[in-house]
Amino acid sequence: MNQIFADANGWIALNSKRDQGHDTAVRMNKALLEKGHRYVTTNFVLDETYTGLLMKVGHFAAVDFGERIRGTQTVQVIRITEELEKEVWNLFKHYSDKEFSFTDCTSFVVMRQWNLMEAFTNDHHFEQMGFAVLLKS
Repeated sequence: MNQIFADANGWIALNSKRDQGHDTAVRMNKALLEKGHRYVTTNFVLDETYTGLLMKVGHFAAVDFGERIRGTQTVQVIRITEELEKEVWNLFKHYSDKEFSFTDCTSFVVMRQWNLMEAFTNDHHFEQMGFAVLLKS
């Protein structure tokens, strides 16, 4: 089973018809799931996603997404522990020349630890860290 990291930008594109990448995200998601791929994400990414959907689409969309995530077998949620957060903090401090969010850094650390090289996102920061971005504009 091939695993792909799912970022908030990808989740929002998939769940918001208003997002410019929506159609691409829907097509890509369908193709990935049909090929047996599964997603890995984090509780920090989900936090960003709920907030993004709330602001862009509304409360119902954010809650609907959260309920579907909790009920699916195709997504594994990694919890950012205190130990992981220490490693993330060091990464965040190191890249003063980039505009990586703290949540981006949590994603990078998880991706490295889980040997994930592809991200369901359009966020170029993942490319800057050497990961493949599946939802390029």
